Amino acid sequence: MKAFNRRFILAVSVLTACAFQTYAQDPVSILWKVDKVIFAPKDKQGKVKMILKDKSGNEKIREAIMMQKGIDKKLYRYTKPESQVGVATLTLPGDETWLYMPTFGKPKKIDLLAKSQAFTGTDFSYEDMEPRTYSDRFIPKLMEVKETEYVLELIPKSAQSEYSRVIAHISKANSYPVLLEYFDKQKKKIKEATYVYEKIGPYWNAKEVTMTDLRKNHSTRTLMSEVKFDQGLGDDIFTVEKLKQ
Repeated sequence: MKAFNRRFILAVSVLTACAFQTYAQDPVSILWKVDKVIFAPKDKQGKVKMILKDKSGNEKIREAIMMQKGIDKKLYRYTKPESQVGVATLTLPGDETWLYMPTFGKPKKIDLLAKSQAFTGTDFSYEDMEPRTYSDRFIPKLMEVKETEYVLELIPKSAQSEYSRVIAHISKANSYPVLLEYFDKQKKKIKEATYVYEKIGPYWNAKEVTMTDLRKNHSTRTLMSEVKFDQGLGDDIFTVEKLKQ
């Protein structure tokens, strides 16, 4: 009887372990964990330094402040160089993106079809910068399980996306993407983004992101500093009317 009980317990343990392993490798669950980690803070703010580098190695540097509340409210306001001061972008719920440039005189709404355009002259597009969950934007498929990462194929849910697919390399250690590979509608790889992370308190933060446009041999490296979480940012910060400030 005791031998039977031991065999029964062993069989249940094996089945439980297999079920857990299957769940852990389910692409929907993996992507859900990514979203949970990225959007864990109630709000986030910090300084962003952007280093734009062309194929000849020439660099341009921009600086901005970034504020984000929840999943779908995000503000960028440029502070340097002088030619960029006053430029601001705002993302709001309902897939709404606004751009303010002093030369416009008033905020301009970014059309859905224009979201493939460069985000204020960088190698990121407006689509790349949307503060929406990966689960909301993509249908995932598990391609490979490596020693330290999962490799997912992400198919855009929107037919208006500029991409046919994105290959995401997800760290098993913290559920953050370490590499994203972007493919156009002709299924040619056109961009890739690499990520470096740090832990600040209970949260993981992408302190360095480099987006490379393989077509232009051009890159944009973003560095985040003075990052603060859960500061109680008010909704009044994220309004079209305040973009001009």
